[in-house]
Amino acid sequence: MRFIFASISGLIFGFGLALAGMLNPSKVQGFLNIFGVWDPSLAFVMGGGIIVNAIGYYFVLKRDKPLFAEKFAIPTTKNIDKNLLIGSAIFGIGWGLAGLCPGPVISNVLLQPEDALIFLIIMIFGLFLGRRVRIESTDTE
Repeated sequence: MRFIFASISGLIFGFGLALAGMLNPSKVQGFLNIFGVWDPSLAFVMGGGIIVNAIGYYFVLKRDKPLFAEKFAIPTTKNIDKNLLIGSAIFGIGWGLAGLCPGPVISNVLLQPEDALIFLIIMIFGLFLGRRVRIESTDTE
């Protein structure tokens, strides 16, 4: 049952990305190009996502536990450390250069496999490399 609801959620999310034009790298690059021909439409996509998420968060957290888990997995750390800043910067640079972030890349593998597949492979390698660096830096401390 958990798999079915996760799949339905993923399909809705993917459909929303496609409908909003988020599978098109030039759409994202147009939003990030504040000194050129700026496309503010991504701000409306983000705003809509924040509103829907906030409403859902409000109602979901009134429950004692999630439907398909023993407890809620809500981050408790509120520290802004160097790993967060460096990781965010690397993510933002990659997003700006490619015009894609991880969610749309997975959807784009079906639509534009020649471009998205290369990015997906490099992204997976980067995740693996980041995990290795984090494990090694934790071991030395």
